[in-house]
Amino acid sequence: MATEILKTENPYLEAFRAVPVQPTSERTAWLARLRRNAMDHFTEVGFPSVHDEEWKYTNVAPIARFAFEIPAPQQTAFDLTEFTYPETAKSQLVFVNGVLRNELSDLSALPDQLVAIDLSTAVVDERYGDIVWQHLAQQADYVANGFVALNTAFLSSGAFIYVPKNLIVETPLHLVFICDSEDKAVSFPRVLVVAEESSSISLIETYAATAETAYFTNAVVELALKDNARVTHYKVQRESKDAFHVATTAADLGRNSNYDTTTITLGAQLSRHDIAAIMDNEGAECRVDGLYIVTTGQHTDTHSVIDHRKPNCSSHQLYKGILDGKSRAVFNGKIFVRHDAQKTDAMQTNKNLLLSKDARVDTKPQLEILADDVKCAHGAAVGQIDEDELFYLETRGIHPDLARNLLTYGFAEEVITNISVASIRQELDEAVLNRLNARLEV
Repeated sequence: MATEILKTENPYLEAFRAVPVQPTSERTAWLARLRRNAMDHFTEVGFPSVHDEEWKYTNVAPIARFAFEIPAPQQTAFDLTEFTYPETAKSQLVFVNGVLRNELSDLSALPDQLVAIDLSTAVVDERYGDIVWQHLAQQADYVANGFVALNTAFLSSGAFIYVPKNLIVETPLHLVFICDSEDKAVSFPRVLVVAEESSSISLIETYAATAETAYFTNAVVELALKDNARVTHYKVQRESKDAFHVATTAADLGRNSNYDTTTITLGAQLSRHDIAAIMDNEGAECRVDGLYIVTTGQHTDTHSVIDHRKPNCSSHQLYKGILDGKSRAVFNGKIFVRHDAQKTDAMQTNKNLLLSKDARVDTKPQLEILADDVKCAHGAAVGQIDEDELFYLETRGIHPDLARNLLTYGFAEEVITNISVASIRQELDEAVLNRLNARLEV
């Protein structure tokens, strides 16, 4: 098992000990304790195995066996064009191998009141240190997840986003995470977002690489939305085809707040995304959407938990998957409706389109309802292209292969059209069409 492999040889513990934390203040002493506690927990539990219920369909033993190394800091210059969007050319933070590169970042299009700085800087800042202390490692609990524990143990550089009360940020903020290293690199991206009362911001989170190498990205994003705050959050994962990508996104929603997130999964040979939204305040709303497109040699896994704890909250989730070749996808969505969460409105849907007989999907939408005055529904569907729709297009003179591509494209567009950033929509349109055209030419 992965855990047994880790306990016999733990290169991460050796790397952790090689860079001891020297507390210079009360806040850095707190961070040092947090990191040590996280590493102690990771050393004890290790990586999850297929014997764990939440990981039974995803075997992370290849990650545990791979001798990944933390790359040394570098100042390599490269063209950012393929990693960024025109809308965010002057509103982006760029991280290379998990470390913020200020010379590649540009925040000139954002209002001065918005705080977007390195997390390590925020920890010791007199203005923001207490805010970090209140929220860091609160939404994403490292005790419940070995990958979160590992990320927390190596917590150093990262993004701290603070949106002051009543601030409306019109331009999206782009967090760009790039792997620029040889094989066996590992990085630990960390993001903390605090949106104060009646504030609003759009975030774009992307992951990519400069080369098709085998590396490991272990990311954690925490969001705290105060009363009436609004956060729109897009994640685009287009890692190397040989990479491993494991991520956790955890959001805590305040009264009448709104969290709208869409995750696009295109890359990595093995990817896992855990999403949690906690609605412990009345009137909160969230939309959790996603699209995964995988082909031969790819395995993607999405686990979501939407926790309704107070009355009059709503959540809607639509996840779609397109699988080709010998690929596999896992979707496990849970909606909890607690005893006091009356008037809950929750909807969850997972749909999968199989383009190959060798593709496989394991889907498990779940509802656990403990209240009696609710409106909840969930469903899942797995199938191939509808032959009647295909026949209809063929009778209009469209070639069968082109007709299949059009129907597949239309299947993905339901998620893509909900994205408000034009460049992301265009990128995803091209990604879908390029994959379909490649399949057409084979």
